[in-house]
Amino acid sequence: MSSAHRIATVNKYVEAFARKDIGLIRQIFADNATVEDPVGTDVHKGIAAISAFYEGSFGADARLSLTGPVRCAGNAAAFAFEVHVAGMKIEVIDVFEFDAAGKVVSMKAYWGQENISQ
Repeated sequence: MSSAHRIATVNKYVEAFARKDIGLIRQIFADNATVEDPVGTDVHKGIAAISAFYEGSFGADARLSLTGPVRCAGNAAAFAFEVHVAGMKIEVIDVFEFDAAGKVVSMKAYWGQENISQ
């Protein structure tokens, strides 16, 4: 799988938030994927749980904006971005791991209280 595919997937992820499009989320993630956001919290397992998690984010009107280039290595892509939600800004780094079919099988979000500002 090419870096171009991984970068396009990250851009589709950002677009899903802009459009509040759960269909795009379902296209990005494998049926058996996991989402840990932030790392250290409960893991959302499977597409139904992942869809419910993102529907909640869409309902909160979260908006994403990349703050630098996507970094690709091996079967993964890492990217820094800001989440703007409810008068807050959260600075985040996500790591996507991909399967052979090009679907995200693992998403881990790295952020903590020190990354939240008004």
